[in-house]
Amino acid sequence: MNLHLSQDDEADALLSSNPFALLVGMVLDQQVPLEWAFASPLELQRRLGANLDANDIAAMDPDRLSASFSAKPALHRYPGSMATRVHELARRIADDYEGRAEHLWRGAASGTELFKRVKALPGFGEQKAKIFVALLGKQLGVRPEGWKAVSAPYSDRGSHRSVADITSPETLQQVRLFKQGLKAAHKASAAKSGAAKAGRGPKATGAAPAVAPKQAAASAPTAKKAAARR
Repeated sequence: MNLHLSQDDEADALLSSNPFALLVGMVLDQQVPLEWAFASPLELQRRLGANLDANDIAAMDPDRLSASFSAKPALHRYPGSMATRVHELARRIADDYEGRAEHLWRGAASGTELFKRVKALPGFGEQKAKIFVALLGKQLGVRPEGWKAVSAPYSDRGSHRSVADITSPETLQQVRLFKQGLKAAHKASAAKSGAAKAGRGPKATGAAPAVAPKQAAASAPTAKKAAARR
């Protein structure tokens, strides 16, 4: 199945044919528009002047890779840190999977094992690992037993939660709207929590305020004069 994550035909063709490029796109998919993240593997390949290959990048001088990320226009908002992460990803694929990213999922006997393998990759936390397992299952036919359970709720049928659900410009827009709704709900919840905390102060007891020592001393002569006049 052809992927449509970047909404650019050539970039999506690379993601569909090169499993390592797809992993790179997933790593870059944070704090930038997802089209930018998934178009960057193709641009990186162009800048390197060779096919995007895990073994080659693992053996590459990190400074050269960083320079390719930082050249204008930069491949990410944080090109230096992302170049380091992609280099680490390539080394992991080279060392553990013979440089073949597809071995990551083809050798997984269960959804649980697949999820653990993905989560162990540099740049993949729990949520991103779930999304990637859902993407493999929904769009690439990688469905070891239990894959839906380990990637829920991103594996839910008919959902529009993540890149796992993007198959067209229309579904991209639906995913974007879903994410905007989550952000708005989180912002509203944070504002409500802040207002509630601000409204909680010391409880009033109804007791008269204590008289400060200076005030008490100042009022003493007045009291004596009043007594003398009686």
